[in-house]
Amino acid sequence: MQNSQARALSGIRVLDLTQWEAGSICAQSLAFLGADVIKIEKPQGGDPARIASADSADSDSLYFLVLNSNKRAITIDLAKDEGKALLRKLVAKCDVLLENFAPGTIKRLGFDYGSVREINPRIVYGSISGFSDESPYRDFRSFDAIAQSVGGAVAFTGEAGGAPMKPGFTFADTGSGLHLAIGVVAALHQRHVTGKGQFVKVAMQEVMVNFGRMPLARTQLTGRAAERVGNSSPSSTAAPSGLYACKGGGPNDYCFIYTARDQFSGNKQWHALLRTIGRPELIDDPRFADPQARFARKDEVDAVIAPWMAQQDKRVAMEELNGAGVPAGAVFDSLDIINDRSLYATGMLTKVQHPTRGEVTLAGWPVKMTGSSTPVVSAPPLLGQHTSEVLAEILDMNAEEVAALRSRGAI
Repeated sequence: MQNSQARALSGIRVLDLTQWEAGSICAQSLAFLGADVIKIEKPQGGDPARIASADSADSDSLYFLVLNSNKRAITIDLAKDEGKALLRKLVAKCDVLLENFAPGTIKRLGFDYGSVREINPRIVYGSISGFSDESPYRDFRSFDAIAQSVGGAVAFTGEAGGAPMKPGFTFADTGSGLHLAIGVVAALHQRHVTGKGQFVKVAMQEVMVNFGRMPLARTQLTGRAAERVGNSSPSSTAAPSGLYACKGGGPNDYCFIYTARDQFSGNKQWHALLRTIGRPELIDDPRFADPQARFARKDEVDAVIAPWMAQQDKRVAMEELNGAGVPAGAVFDSLDIINDRSLYATGMLTKVQHPTRGEVTLAGWPVKMTGSSTPVVSAPPLLGQHTSEVLAEILDMNAEEVAALRSRGAI
């Protein structure tokens, strides 16, 4: 049951023409904020994410499910003139259109921003591409790993002296979707003043550059490409700052310890750490007198800490260190996360019933607002599940008209 409290984007209708991850994340974010998001897919197969990484021929992939909760879904065949005419009618009635097709596709379909604006000057048009229009690579396709590569993330990730490495999370996809959502919300706000919509464009490469401000700062200090630092902090000159193996010996039995680099906080945390691990005699040791001295002897610092950490469960280490005022975080893997009761208590994770998959666990929305309720996570829609409902609600079409469109393959 939905929370009855008003939601920030209640009354906003979004036409979601996106596919895969980046655009879907933007649309889902707007749905979590209260918008009525209508996912538009081709009748044959729909969003290719439905079958990506599929483990069952009879069900939508979990990859699709985690990206498309809280949406309605309709099918329209944009290869047919009747399908295009139907989408134009929806454009006239909606507030936002989102797309992330390969370069040139949306224009060939006849739904580029200029064409859509002629139908509805108030529409906010959100678009994600791999590169900016000014880039020499503007016509190239992009996926998460490509954007991470050309945006600097891969070059900056990995062990010192080792090969570059792609980060595990899909930062470029998710980050691009979230950046676009911010832009769309800002454009909707500005529309209250101007009465007009606008084109909101996000380039995935530029999103990764935005995430990579610390390497840019390092390059300006050294005049060289920022070096990979493994588990160390990219901008830190203090120690400890890294992962320590914990009891159990499993692949994720580690805990990260980070101490501040300013002398007051850093020394306070270092002294608390030494007391916690039973090495108070090192508090006055001149080798470790300040953050800079500890950084110069970071291997010695690690040697002081590692034996104690190896005897601790990662959660116990995290709790004891934080209890003493030392910033520390256990390495939680996806199994740890999916079993974390606190995440269910806040609604960040929710178990929902899906028509073909049964119970699935889906992520919610991490932003909590006192004046806008966080929606209950709903099951992602089946292909075309709401076609009749949406066409009747928005375009006042009756059952016979919808059936006629279906018989001609337009939906």
